[in-house]
Amino acid sequence: MTMKKALTIAGSDTSGGAGIQADLKTMEELGVYGMTALTVIVAQDPHNAWNHEVFPIDTTLIEKQIDTVLAGIGVDAVKTGMLPTPEIIELAARKIKEYGIENAVVDPVMACKGADEILDPNVAVAMRQHLVPVAKIITPNLFEARMLAGLDKTPSTMDEIKEAARLIHELGAEIVIVKVGGKLGFDTAFDVLYDGNEFRLLESEKIEPAFTHGGGCTFSSAIAASLANGHTVEEAIEIGKEFITEAVRHSFRLNQYVGPTNHTGYRKKLATQS
Repeated sequence: MTMKKALTIAGSDTSGGAGIQADLKTMEELGVYGMTALTVIVAQDPHNAWNHEVFPIDTTLIEKQIDTVLAGIGVDAVKTGMLPTPEIIELAARKIKEYGIENAVVDPVMACKGADEILDPNVAVAMRQHLVPVAKIITPNLFEARMLAGLDKTPSTMDEIKEAARLIHELGAEIVIVKVGGKLGFDTAFDVLYDGNEFRLLESEKIEPAFTHGGGCTFSSAIAASLANGHTVEEAIEIGKEFITEAVRHSFRLNQYVGPTNHTGYRKKLATQS
């Protein structure tokens, strides 16, 4: 049996709910062998309201990790997560092009969960110039969509979300999915997809109360794993949406500060259907 393989170029979340931890759990649940190139270590300070502390990895070491996987093993898909500096962003984009990766899913992480303060102002510029053009699918949240689209404020209406998606698509991404979720007061949780020709709503039920730490990582990883498994883009996005919906449905509180999505949720739903 040949196992499908995927690489995540992302950061480590010490608390286990996001980053490469979420990526690997998601890939495992979908039957894909996950490998990693660690870009940054994120620790949380329990003595300062769970404040996130970010420690980037040297680019030389990141490149060696990427070459280990892409030159030494090979993959069916690549997913990127937190790339904390312009140099790391440029490296990831260069390697995706160098190895001819077609199934590149970009989760353009620019801030830690719950923060609207970008890790580095030049990160958005580097992503626009280098990473967005190599993405088959890019999955920004509303804040990230604002930064990538170069808008003055975070989109808050459907027209503004569509405009952000259109501007990001013009940068070179094949498909843009702006993650909205349940933030804007609509009756459903939804994301907005734009493929250059038409807009489409990806709707799901709104789950309340729910914990969503690692939700963006989980969604993009599920799409990447599904592409690795040979699904079409449409099928991969559908699986990704269903996977994150069930992960949120089964989410749980980890401590007084945070609660992660539950990566076993999708498997539990499939088990009830069999």
